[in-house]
Amino acid sequence: MKMNSLKTDVLVIGAGPAGSVAAAMLHKKGLKVKVVEKQQFPRFVIGESLLPRCMDAFEEADLLDAIKACGFQEKFGAKFMKDDAICDFNFSQGFTPGYSWTWQVTRADFDKALTDSLQQRGIEIDFQTGVEKIEFAEDGYSKTTVVDKGGNSSVITARYIIDASGYGRVIPRMFDLDKPSGLDPRKAVFVHIQDNRRLHFEEPSRILIIVYAPGTWVWVIPFSNGTTSLGFVGSMDYFEKLDGDINQQFKTLVEGNKYLRERFQDQELVFEPRKLEAWSIKTKKFHGNGFVLAGNATEFLDPVFSSGVMFAAVSGHLAANLVVKKLQGAEVDWETEYTDVMQQGVDTFRSYVNGWYDGTLEKIFFHSQPNEEIKKKICSVLAGYVWDMNNPFVQNHSISLRNVSKFIDFQIKMAELSR
Repeated sequence: MKMNSLKTDVLVIGAGPAGSVAAAMLHKKGLKVKVVEKQQFPRFVIGESLLPRCMDAFEEADLLDAIKACGFQEKFGAKFMKDDAICDFNFSQGFTPGYSWTWQVTRADFDKALTDSLQQRGIEIDFQTGVEKIEFAEDGYSKTTVVDKGGNSSVITARYIIDASGYGRVIPRMFDLDKPSGLDPRKAVFVHIQDNRRLHFEEPSRILIIVYAPGTWVWVIPFSNGTTSLGFVGSMDYFEKLDGDINQQFKTLVEGNKYLRERFQDQELVFEPRKLEAWSIKTKKFHGNGFVLAGNATEFLDPVFSSGVMFAAVSGHLAANLVVKKLQGAEVDWETEYTDVMQQGVDTFRSYVNGWYDGTLEKIFFHSQPNEEIKKKICSVLAGYVWDMNNPFVQNHSISLRNVSKFIDFQIKMAELSR
């Protein structure tokens, strides 16, 4: 059987948000782009709550209109709940200028809207096509062997590769670039569920995060179609101690919280409970001779602050612009212009993820006398503006959180002494 040979300027692996933004930007700048995607769209994936910071990338990639046409639920903030205590963030009250809203999306529809927009521009996308082998030459050119759903092989010669393969992590796995994240392994059990009582509890225009138990929390993400994404996240040990199969565990978890019980008990499931576990991972490097990683192919932290799609969009946008610069003959310092930039954002969110699980953020969020200026700065981080070095909660992310936590401890101690 004859093997097909194709040539392109840039091969994009993966058609999710990172790959779609990258392909759109490359095409916009006049480069020939080929996208290969292992799955067939539409397909289910989590990562359903976006952050305002990703809107800039979608706007520059001319993808906003395609997203707006889907009628997704608009999102204006994030609400945190612990028993009767509430901490509500409105993105319009953040510290950093920029978008103050975004969307909550069913990802099957969202991702397909992006790829439909690409195809309408003439960008070739081969779905159900997996990468079998990549060979890089010294000059950075690559030959990538792909196989389609019919078992037919093709070799794609490209001047550059953007690996936006998400959890598939094609290049990291193929070239031994994976490494542990340093975060504890966790598990999520989740469903889509009818949410007919939502208006009795709150408006649907924000994500709700509920502290369920120490180290265990719940996401509640309402969609515009009347259903809601409901997920429980905790340690592997926490779920192992629950009786029954995943269906019984999910029922037990809903019944174990007053708010969830009143809102979701006996509501119809769109699909049976599913699980995702041990998702956090890092990579040894973000780039190499002839390739750059984007989105979850670089690193994925944790779902608690909905940073996944934001990092995908921003990294896809930045990677594409730098590839354009490189292929136009300019020098690119990939370490400074890409790795350091993306690592800054990842490290900032890592501090917040760690602060969430060690109790630091819980203490700050549910303090009886919150500092509004501090809240504004944290709000901007939660909106995804993790590159604003004018924000001390970005520039000194770990230290700032610890200092606020210590000050709250001091306030509590002084209050106790004054009684």
